[in-house]
Amino acid sequence: MDGTGKTDRPAHEYVLGHSEHEVERLKAQARLIDPITDRFFRAAGVAKGMRVLDVGSGAGDVAFLAAELVGAGGSVVGADRVASAVRVAQARAADRSLLNVAFEVGDPSDLSFATPFDAVVGRYVLQFQKEPAALLRRLATKIRPGGVLVFHEIDWAGLSSFPAVPTYDQFSRWGADAMRLHGTETRMGSKLHATFVAAGLPAPTMRMEALVVAGVESLPWLRLFKDLIATLLPELERSGLATANEVGVDTLVQRMSEEAKESTSVFFGHYQIAAWVRI
Repeated sequence: MDGTGKTDRPAHEYVLGHSEHEVERLKAQARLIDPITDRFFRAAGVAKGMRVLDVGSGAGDVAFLAAELVGAGGSVVGADRVASAVRVAQARAADRSLLNVAFEVGDPSDLSFATPFDAVVGRYVLQFQKEPAALLRRLATKIRPGGVLVFHEIDWAGLSSFPAVPTYDQFSRWGADAMRLHGTETRMGSKLHATFVAAGLPAPTMRMEALVVAGVESLPWLRLFKDLIATLLPELERSGLATANEVGVDTLVQRMSEEAKESTSVFFGHYQIAAWVRI
C-alpha cells in the first residue's frame, strides 16, 4: 500500500513495513495505479497553482503526482510519521529536481502549517487508521474554505478472476485475511461514504475503477500482486494462514499465469475507490 499513515495504529508495527523491498514495491504500484489516482484527483478539482498536503506520503509517489497536477505555480507538502520513509521521498524528489515538493516528518493531522491548504489528499492511508473519521475531522481543519479533501482507498473484495484462477483467488483471500488480522480495514474504499459522514463532513462524491488484465498484459499486475504477498509472508506465517512452502513466492507468478492461460481467464484487481468533498 502507499502511505504509512500510522496515526492511531494498533501497538504492533505497520503491517507492510518500510524495507527496501517495500519501497520498490511502492514504485511498481505507482506505475500501475497513478493513472487512476490522477483521474480521481482531477475529478475532485486538484489543479494548477494549488497548495496541497499529501497525507501519509510514504516514498513520495502521490506527492509527485500531485506536484504534476499543481505545476510550478503550486506546491506540495508530503507528511509521514516514519522518518526513513521521508528520507527516501526527499532523495527521490532531489533526483527529480522537484522544486515544488517538500516532505516533513510527523503526523500530518498534528503538524502546524503557516497557511491552510487548497487540498488535502491521500492514497491507501485511511485503511490503516483505528479511527479514520477522527483523522478526517482533524485534516479538514488544515483546508481553506472552498478547498477539497480527497482520499483514494481500496476494497479487497474486488480481487477475483474469471474463469476462476484458483491460485490467484486463494492468495487474494489469504492476503485480505492477513491484512484484516493485523488490524487493516480491507473494505475501506467502500466505507469512505460512511467515514466522511461520521467525520461530520458532507456526503462525498465518489468514483470507482479497477484494473482488469489478461494474457501478457496481466504480468505487471501479477508481479505486483506477488510482491505484496511476499511482503505479507511473515504475517501469513505468524497468523497460521500459510507457510513459506505453501506460498512459493518464487514461482507464484508463473503458476497464476499458467492457470489463467489454460482457461483464458482475466484478473480483476482491488476496487479503487475515491471520495471527496469541498470544505
